Amino acid sequence: MKPEIYLNLFFVTLLVAIFPSQAQAQQTGNIRGVITDDTGLYVPGATVLIEDLNKGTVTNFDGEFTFVDVKPGIHTVSVRYLGYATLTREVDVTAGNTVTLEISLTSQNTELTEVVLTGYGFGNQVKALNTQKNKQNITNIVSADQVGKFPDANIGDAMKRIPGITMQVDQGEARNIVVRGLAPQLNSVTLNGSRIPSAEGDNRNVQMDLIPSDMIQTIEVNKAVTPDMDADALGGSVNLITRSAPSDFRLSATVGSGVNFITDKRILSGSFLVGDRSKNKKFGWMIAASVNDNDYGSDNVEAEWSNEFEYNAHDDEDNLEKAEVNPYVSQVEIRKYLVQRIRRSFSANMEYAFDPGNTIYFKGMYNWRDDKENRYATATEIIDGEDIFPGDFTIENGDLTSFPVEAEKSLKGGVNSKRGEGRRLEEQRMQNYTLGGEHLFGSLKMDWMGAYALAREKKPQERAYSFESDDAYRANSFNTRKPYHGILTTLSPENYEFDEFEETNSFTEEEDVNAFVNVELPADFFGYGSGIVKFGARGRFKNKTRNNDEAVYIPLSGIETMADTDVITYNDNFLAGKKYIPGFFTSAAYVGALDFSNENEFDREENEEILAENYDIKENVIAGYIMANQKLSDKLSILAGVRVENTSVKSIGNEVIFDDEGDFTGSYELKDKSSYTNILPGVHFKYNPAGNTVLRLAWTNTLSRPNYIDLVPYRQVVQEDERIFIGNSELDPTTSMNFDFMAEHYFQSVGIISGGMFYKSLKDFIYVFVTEDAATGYDLFQPLNGDNARIAGAEVAFQRRLDFLPGFARNLGIYLNYTYVNAKANGITNEDGDERGDLDLPGAAPHMFNGSLSYSGDKFSARISANFSDAYLNELGGETFEDRYYDQQFFLDFNTSFAINKNLRIFADLNNITNQPLRFYQGNRNRTMQMEYYGRRLTFGVKYDLF
Repeated sequence: MKPEIYLNLFFVTLLVAIFPSQAQAQQTGNIRGVITDDTGLYVPGATVLIEDLNKGTVTNFDGEFTFVDVKPGIHTVSVRYLGYATLTREVDVTAGNTVTLEISLTSQNTELTEVVLTGYGFGNQVKALNTQKNKQNITNIVSADQVGKFPDANIGDAMKRIPGITMQVDQGEARNIVVRGLAPQLNSVTLNGSRIPSAEGDNRNVQMDLIPSDMIQTIEVNKAVTPDMDADALGGSVNLITRSAPSDFRLSATVGSGVNFITDKRILSGSFLVGDRSKNKKFGWMIAASVNDNDYGSDNVEAEWSNEFEYNAHDDEDNLEKAEVNPYVSQVEIRKYLVQRIRRSFSANMEYAFDPGNTIYFKGMYNWRDDKENRYATATEIIDGEDIFPGDFTIENGDLTSFPVEAEKSLKGGVNSKRGEGRRLEEQRMQNYTLGGEHLFGSLKMDWMGAYALAREKKPQERAYSFESDDAYRANSFNTRKPYHGILTTLSPENYEFDEFEETNSFTEEEDVNAFVNVELPADFFGYGSGIVKFGARGRFKNKTRNNDEAVYIPLSGIETMADTDVITYNDNFLAGKKYIPGFFTSAAYVGALDFSNENEFDREENEEILAENYDIKENVIAGYIMANQKLSDKLSILAGVRVENTSVKSIGNEVIFDDEGDFTGSYELKDKSSYTNILPGVHFKYNPAGNTVLRLAWTNTLSRPNYIDLVPYRQVVQEDERIFIGNSELDPTTSMNFDFMAEHYFQSVGIISGGMFYKSLKDFIYVFVTEDAATGYDLFQPLNGDNARIAGAEVAFQRRLDFLPGFARNLGIYLNYTYVNAKANGITNEDGDERGDLDLPGAAPHMFNGSLSYSGDKFSARISANFSDAYLNELGGETFEDRYYDQQFFLDFNTSFAINKNLRIFADLNNITNQPLRFYQGNRNRTMQMEYYGRRLTFGVKYDLF
């Protein structure tokens, strides 16, 4: 079925639905209301009932609720909220009109005054738990104030506290989200319901460390999506909701500082938000801004492993011998990173209510992050093959004990510009603007939204150098967890001969335009008073571009060895271990000042290999859905529906051609297009056996589209690494049939205990197949569809304040959650074409745990927080020996605060107490591939709130 047919069917259905609803509206009325707390903040997740009509609804994230098709007369509206007594209001409904109702829940309404006021008032997780309790689908809701209880600067670090979620780390901050064992590209992330584009060049990952945590009001993680949500969410759909216009004036500001102990450099941070509403309450606005300037770095060691060693036994390069060796480290690289990360964010939200039945809103956010980085690296690589002969190396009991190496010194830096300051500048910007509306046409509810989003990454004039020496011998350290090539020959700057300078310009941009419209009608199929039918359509139109260029510069005179340059030394304490010494380097400032444009000083040569990385791809998605949410009894309800999504893709890539000598001979464009349609039904059951106990069961179908670069018909030959990368425009999307069960019990004193199980059956999952290219003998990498995979798991969570204990202990609180995942994949072949059998699905961490112990008194609060994620397969190699694993992580953080008065609070946070490194290993946990240390971080500051 063509995409335009979906839209035509939708509009016909819309017209048919509107006319009867308009006629019925003349005989009934509507109620619209908003609920706030005693500070004027909105109360989401409240249950609102008209008991005499057996009608019920739940307030949204802005505290709003709506009843349509209400019989004329005086009705009693009741509000139920965890920790608070039921509140009632009478309202007089007249035919053909919409009545507005404003309700304020205050401390006078509470049954548990002491508990609520001393630690769990409306300004914290109580709102999120009420929202989660009343959702039809399986969801985790985290409020901004709950995020604030943890020492997390970006939204990615905040999200790792949620059950079933782990994060992949970049430079010590959580960046890529893994939901229930599914890799980042298999999950969707939206901002106010609009898809966030990705600034990454080769995948769909959303950079969660780009968004400050203090810019978000609520995190909503949908683990079982409903038909009115985007279907490309195999693991889950994360919706980040920005702060809304308040009901009255609000001002909040935070100023902070701190220190990174790895560099002893400062941290600067600040944020504010201000908002108000007009006297007639029709117009509301909120603006917020945040800045964080973090000067830090990391100490990193990377290694490559091999299980083959060839040498020239007969002075014949065409007849090499293989030595019997145990796995050994063929290359070790010691990296010193110096990073300044500046994160800025600005948001503005506005809304205007024309009348009780018609509201429009605007929400915008602009995020801008600069990474200014110098990376100094010292590498040693074992020489083997035709250039090594018997006597050049020694082997004892299968262990390679001494050997010649090629040593290299390298840098990643930038130009000495005002912004770059001699560092490599990585500039990422993400902006998102939405315009939407909510309307009542009699008993018909309609909402719509149009959004424009743009993500962009620029790396201008990234400069690199390499100096090499092959006059050195090394010995193996045999500590496989701390790989190291011991020094047998000491080198100085004079021993390092100049190899080359490089300058690279990188640009990636993803533009996203999308719009949707939803229509909701009352429909009581089973006679229990509450029910709706909802249908809608969405169009999403993406364009992604990557444009990189690179050139090599050779000085015409003056630089023979590193000794001819400005040399600096890094021999300070290296967090990976004292034996790792980065040593001496040509300074970044020296390289940044070179004038590569001067043809009298430098010879320029294009690096054509990089041209294959450039592409342009357009992806259009047209979707439509219909669903019904009905009560089957007083305790049981069902949500059932179907979603249809059509995807069309047009892509342009490049093939770069080299001759037998490795010389570039040309390149040309490759074009392709594809289209597919997915029909995705879903059913959600919700059962309330008791007032605060909820059981949920869901059957859903979801999909994940291939990464952009995987769909591009390109071919890239990387001669230096003897590797070839090609795309696959014939890839099918990964689809999944999902079964979820969740049981939750909510404590009246605010808290939750929950447990559930989930099962996912995946088809056509995508992995990178590694084989040998017949023409060159190089390793050939190509994405392919695997056969099938399954994911089974369980999760439990407990959160409660221990108010039932006496004295001091009643102010303690516990937050615990644990997730188990078992994920297996079939249909993966090795480099010889043989099926590898039952393998772990890449990205699935078997065990994940979060825990915290907190104290929350009238003025003083403190919390110690732990986060653990188990090791998991990260990337498949050509065989088991080459598989790459992301190692387990355990983070321990502490934060505390003290309220000077009701408006002013001081705080302090200590992060990464365990000095947890990012670690990868190859095949076996003892074979370290990477270990990167970030050290501890201390921040402190003052927060002011005025309501």
